[in-house]
Amino acid sequence: MVRRLVILPTIAAATFATAAAGFAAAPPDVNDQDRGFLTALHQGNLAEIQAGKVAERQAHSEEVREMGEALIHDHRMLDEKVKQVAGDVGVGLPGAPGAAQQAELERISAKSGAEFDRAWVEAEIVEHREDLAAGAKELSEGSSEEVKRLARDAEPIVREHLEELEEIQSGEEGQSE
Repeated sequence: MVRRLVILPTIAAATFATAAAGFAAAPPDVNDQDRGFLTALHQGNLAEIQAGKVAERQAHSEEVREMGEALIHDHRMLDEKVKQVAGDVGVGLPGAPGAAQQAELERISAKSGAEFDRAWVEAEIVEHREDLAAGAKELSEGSSEEVKRLARDAEPIVREHLEELEEIQSGEEGQSE
């Protein structure tokens, strides 16, 4: 009887310690939407930084070159936040933009002059509209408050980029008429 009393508390202590360790190590409330959003946002930031560098080198207009510089700066800043949140919630991130993003940038990079500027601005407008839609989807379907906060914080920056890109586009359209 004494032996049984010693074993039960030992088993109970071991079980409690394992459960407590498992509880402490449990990942935050992150669903597939959160994971997908973090991955897409990170790859988008990497693609925007690359696109900005291409614009710095190849842009025909100073306005597009300056927009490229802004994308590099702002998306580096956003990506630091993405990496921090991903680390906090235990989501691994890829090391490069997606294949489709790479292919699009290669397609645009093959152009020159005003044709490059038009293609670059058009692609960036599409990308920024998609980013805003992805942020809205995260806010409605995500489960992690930390990831949702990231979506809310990124929205004004992405929206500002979109507005600036649309202004550049409308200026280009006015010049080509």
